[in-house]
Amino acid sequence: MENKNTMQAFFGEQVYSYTRKQAIEDGILNDVTSMAQEAGIKFPVAITIAVWNEYVKPCDELNSYGQSCEGRLWDILYMFRHNALKNASDLMYFELYFQMMKNGKPVEELVKLKAHIGPGDQGEPVITIMKPDED
Repeated sequence: MENKNTMQAFFGEQVYSYTRKQAIEDGILNDVTSMAQEAGIKFPVAITIAVWNEYVKPCDELNSYGQSCEGRLWDILYMFRHNALKNASDLMYFELYFQMMKNGKPVEELVKLKAHIGPGDQGEPVITIMKPDED
């Protein structure tokens, strides 16, 4: 006898699902778990391509000022972990400064990011760092 209280009984068969693994393979998310573990974060971490392109990957001019993907990514992961230790929640906002090019000169810009801790493809805890307007 089928249990009528199941999600499938209520909503019907699943039409389509897009997994975190597929998003990483497609380049929608960048898996940064390796460096996250170095920063003391225990769960898998991915960053959206928007965060990667806008904040992690410095423009050529900023490279000449000593900015690097590794350093900028470390800053994000460090500030996330620092915030998570103080304000653990499944949805967190945190801020950090980045050097950005404005009118041909490097300036410090305060950036707000969002981190969501939720279930991965197998229900395991995973972290996704994104811009505040991303889901």
